[in-house]
Formats: sequence, C-alpha cells, structure tokens
Amino acid sequence: KRSTTVLPQTLCHLLVLLPILNNMFQYPRAVRALARSSLKGNSRLIAVRGLASIDAYEDYGKHVFTGSVADSYLKKHGQSGDILKDPSWTKNHSDVVAAAVLDWAVDNGANTYCHWFQPMASSGVRHGQSGQVQNMMMKFDRDTNDVVFDFKGKDLVKGETDGSSYPNGGLRGTHCAGGYLVVDTSSPIFLRGDTIFVPSAFVSYYGHALDEKTPLLRANAAINTEAKRLLKHLGLDTGVNDVVTNIGLEQEIFLVPRDQYYRRPDLQLSGRTIIGKNAPRGQEMCDHYMAPLSSATPALACMQEIQEECWKLGIPLKTRHREVAPGQFEFAPLFGTNTTQIDQNMMVMQIIEEVAPRHGLAALLQEKPFNDINGSGKHNNWSISTTDGIQCLLPKAINAATGNAHAFPVIMAAVVAALDEHGDLLRMSISCPGNDFRLGACEAPPAIVSTYLGEDMTSYLESLKDGKDPGEYIPGVKTLDLGVSEILPFEVPAEDRNRTSPFPYGGARFEFRAVGSSQNVSMVNTVLNTIAAEKFAQFSDRIDAGEKPLDIAIEALNKHWRVIFNGDNYDESNQDMLTERGVWRIDSAVEAIHRLSAEKNINLFEKMNVMSKQECESREIVLHDHYTGSVELEALTLIDMINQHVIPSVKAAGVGPLSDLQETVKTIQDAVSEIHSTEGTFEKAKLARVLRLETMVDIREVCDAAEGVVPANLWTLATYKELLFMDSHVGPGLEEVYEE
Repeated sequence: KRSTTVLPQTLCHLLVLLPILNNMFQYPRAVRALARSSLKGNSRLIAVRGLASIDAYEDYGKHVFTGSVADSYLKKHGQSGDILKDPSWTKNHSDVVAAAVLDWAVDNGANTYCHWFQPMASSGVRHGQSGQVQNMMMKFDRDTNDVVFDFKGKDLVKGETDGSSYPNGGLRGTHCAGGYLVVDTSSPIFLRGDTIFVPSAFVSYYGHALDEKTPLLRANAAINTEAKRLLKHLGLDTGVNDVVTNIGLEQEIFLVPRDQYYRRPDLQLSGRTIIGKNAPRGQEMCDHYMAPLSSATPALACMQEIQEECWKLGIPLKTRHREVAPGQFEFAPLFGTNTTQIDQNMMVMQIIEEVAPRHGLAALLQEKPFNDINGSGKHNNWSISTTDGIQCLLPKAINAATGNAHAFPVIMAAVVAALDEHGDLLRMSISCPGNDFRLGACEAPPAIVSTYLGEDMTSYLESLKDGKDPGEYIPGVKTLDLGVSEILPFEVPAEDRNRTSPFPYGGARFEFRAVGSSQNVSMVNTVLNTIAAEKFAQFSDRIDAGEKPLDIAIEALNKHWRVIFNGDNYDESNQDMLTERGVWRIDSAVEAIHRLSAEKNINLFEKMNVMSKQECESREIVLHDHYTGSVELEALTLIDMINQHVIPSVKAAGVGPLSDLQETVKTIQDAVSEIHSTEGTFEKAKLARVLRLETMVDIREVCDAAEGVVPANLWTLATYKELLFMDSHVGPGLEEVYEE
C-alpha cells in the first residue's frame, strides 16, 4: 500500500522539477519516463513490504496464455493447463481453449485475434518480420443490431490467407494463391494491446512451407527422433520424454537520436549508412563496452520500457548493457525451446523498434549500420536436452544419465562431423544482406565454418581418436590467486573464451556467433537440427548393424578433425590454413545461398523430411530476390542522396569533387539497369553483390571526401558524430537553463 501522506508531497516535488528537467535535456519523454520510474521506486512510498519482494513484477507473463494464467482460465471451463501440453487439444478441446482464451482476452481489454506467422525474406524490410490479419472476436446481428463476443475453436486453430502475395519462389501464384495458417502448439498464444496473437505455421494448398517456422518444426521432429534413438543406444531410454534443442538469443542494436535519423534517407530506407565520413572518434578507445548506462540520455529509459513490455509477454529479458561500438547496446534473455525463443525474439525486435520513438530514438537492427565500427549480431546459443532436463552436451550430466563414460564424446563426434560436412549450409543460414559487411571484421567470425572446443577437450578427443582411451571426460578447472587478502582464490574454467570462432563450445552449448542481428534465426536452427539429426541417424544405423558407438566416434573424429581450430580466426594466415585444410569457406552470401540447391543438401533435407527439392529451390529464389532487392533499394537511395544532398552541398560550398559525383549517378543507374535486364535470380544477385561491395564502396569514398571538405553548416545529412555520440549531445548546459 502506498502512503497517503507522502504521495501528494512527492508528486508536487516532481511537478516542480519536470519543467527544469525538460529544459535541461532535449529528450523530455525520456526524462518523464525516468521520473515515473523514480516515483515508482521511491522507498518512502512503500509502507511495509517483505524483504526481496517481487510485487512490482506480478504482471510478468500476464499476457501469455501458458502456465498459471492458462490454467486458471481453463479451469473455469472444466479443464486445466495440462491439455495444452498435448497438441491433440486442437482436435479434442479446441472449443474449450477458445472459450478460455476469449475470457482471458476480454479481462485484459482485447477483442481482436490474429494468426501470427513469419513470411520468408523479411529481415531488414518488414516491420516485426511477421504477417497477420486482425479480426474482431465478435459477431453482429443485423436484425437486432446487437454485438456479442464470438470466438470458436475453428477460428483459433486454422485460418486462410493469400499465399501469393508473400515471397514464395514460385510455390504460389495469383491463379493458385491459397495459403493456410495452422496454430503452432509448441509456442504459446500471447496478447499485446487489444489483440490476441496465435503463433502459426504458413503453408500452401499442397503443404509446401511458405514461412520460416514450418521447416524448423520438421527439423525439431527429426532431431527428436534420431537423438532419442542414439541416446537409447548409449544407455538412456528417454521414454515419454522428448529431446529438444534450446537456444538463447543475444540481441544487439544501435540507438540513435530520431531527429538525426530523419536526416538520413539511407537509415530510414535501408537500415544502414550507405555513405558517411568517420567521426574523429570511434571505438578505438574501448570506452563504450559495458560502460554505465547514463540517465543523461534516453537510452536507459528506453531499454527499461522495452524490458517492461517484454516481461508482460513472459519474455525474460534479463540482461542489458552497452556494446562495443558507440551507440550500440545489447539485450539477452534466458534460454528456452527454439520455437518459443524465436517467436519471442521476433516480438523483442518489434517492441524495440516501437518503443524507441517514444524516447526520441530510432532503433537500428541492421547488421552494419555504420562503417568502420562494430556491427550487430545475434549469437545463437544452441544446446540439446531431454524435456526432463538432461543436458546432452554437458559431459557430467549425459554420462551420468546414460551410465556410459563415452556418451559425451560420441555425441560430440557426431556434432563435429555434421559441422564439417555441412558447413556450407551453416554459412547459407547466415547469408542475410546485412551480414555482407560484418563477417570477418573484428566483430564477427569470418565466413569459414570451424569450431573451437578448447585445448582441454581437444586434447581429450585427440587421445580418443588416436586409440588411447582416456576414460571419462571431466572438464578441467584452474584456480586464480590474485595475491591479495581481500579476494580469496577462485576457480575458473580451464578454457579461455574464443570470440573469433564461428561455432565455439561453451560448456553445455555451442554458440553460433556469426548470426546477423536482424535475422529470423529459424533457418539457422533448422540447419543445426537437421545436420545433427542426420549424423545421429547415421551413427544409430551403424550401431544397429553391429558396430560399437566408440569406434564410430573415433572414425568420425579422424575423418573430420580438420574442422576443429582453437586459434585466432581473424588472422589471415590462419584463414588461409583452414581453407587449405578444406574447411568450408564461402565468402559470398550469394554463393552461399546457392548451396540450398546443391544435390547433397537437397538429399539431406529430403531424407530428414525437412524440405522437399521444390521447397529448397524456391527458398533459394526467395533469398536471392531478397538480396537483390535490398541492394537495389540501397542503390536508388544513394542516387537520391547524391542528387538531393551531396551535390547541392558541394555546389553551395564551392568545394569538393563535383564532376566525380555527377558521374557516379550514371554509374549506379547503369548497374541497376544491367541487373534488371539479366535473366535468373542467381545471376541478378551476383551482379547486385558487385554493385554493392565494389561499385558503391568506391562511390562512397567520393561522397565521404566531399563531406570532409564541405563546411558543417552546409552539409545537410546527419553526420556520424551527430548519430553515434548521444552522451556528448544531451542538450543545453546549466548556464543556459539559468539564463532562462
């Protein structure tokens, strides 16, 4: 309970302070948010509370239909939340679930629902990266003019839409446009605003996947089947428990002042600065990473509000901090099952983009918004476990559960073999347009797909492959003694961290570090699950034929040892060495996407019932079109910026490379025309890559040279200094405030 005597007095103090604060800062909304937070957190307003009270977070998960929320509403209709654990509720209890969802919706001010799905090729262009048609949960009586709520099981479990108007690679057409939406029971229904969102798969009239989610669900089924089979061979019968893959997704972003964002057509339309001279200061002082989140800018208040919105949706967005580059930040949630985590990450990205403007900011999710400073990633932490909690990549846990000291190295050998054989598919899975400028710089691993296991585990596996059985693998630890009495000696893992590796092992999980920040990571996890499932199946087939699991693992390690590399992946000599070893290296995203239609990969996806040949080929078309379209919009934006900003500024100043700038416009126009006149999506994408990574890079140098000589008052585009350094742009000083 709040104190009735203190509250009015505190409000008066805030009302007096707010005008002063608004004058001191150019971000009044952020100031108001911080003031609200201060009001909520003022300890004098709390009469009595228990220690470590979580009353302030009682709304956590209130807007997601699972757990105690679902259970309480389903019980009103004679069922419990347990029925949601069995997908057959869509056949046997759909009307009951729909009635409970309707009650929950109305109690929370919602009257609308939608089937929420994830079309292909959405990163960087589609807000929220989802599709939906929002329908009111009501019916209207034309005779009486009465309105009543109406939401039945048939409305909840299935919907229909136009499949031809989304990227589909030829799977749909205007004359054959049927697209069907079916509820995904692995991910909970959630509520935001006045709308209920029903996570759904999106398929064609013939069952072809038109979305990101359907292949992932199939890959989940494959790894469940084959992991359970292999575990049984190793000594663990999982029984009724399934095997799932859990992921944790770190989300990096940039936050920039929105008024400056409006002065950058390239940021508005493409998400990255196509031109722009470096500021005198960048990240070379290592001063931004995990620095304090200053209350003098709106960034902290923005991040707090993002977290609050996510908590209501049951998204445990626990971690926030500054990242390496100026203006760069990160959120990280707890891990969970892959479909739920991906759906939640889609909403996190949407919420970030929608909350930022309330604080005078623009959120940039693109992988490389700025030149010569770090870009943004979304590290995909991938692990395998049974649904009753046994971690398959944690040595002690899996060896104990199986009663087999060799269970862990057998599983690890299968993962290493899968990575070596199908590194091309992992590279394909991260080939979003924004990653073009990020991979291989000092911020993300190169496009060479190796894995870091650490010297401790590598030494163990090496002994194993060489025929020397070292027994059970027990991860080493070491003790650090700082030599001071105030800090006692403490233990750390035997292994250091290797941030240059694309796929390092981190104890119970692998971290796929090359994933792009704007991506829907469904394809990433589809590939990981499919290649692991195939290798588990191959191991099991050989065990069924009479071979010993350890012998199979030893053979696999000897054959695929080349993919293990614990050194510096940024070092070009090491990159050359790995390439000579035969480790998968595909520098071009366009070429990587083309691997979807390679015979070995079509055979893989078909064998594991994840994608058909037609689905693989259509998806390649979609991804190449997405790449080419992204480049074209950048090229056309650059033409406008040169004609409408750079050339007028140069003319006004009477300095700068005017004739060179005028020539660049025709160069871009000719390149775009060549793309249009070329047949085939792969060929178009190859030309687009040259335009983007060669021609436009050269033209950027001309534009940046102009920015370097034109006086600041005549340069009409926001500069890197104005975009990146909010800490240095917090409004007028105190002397100006007091003068008023």
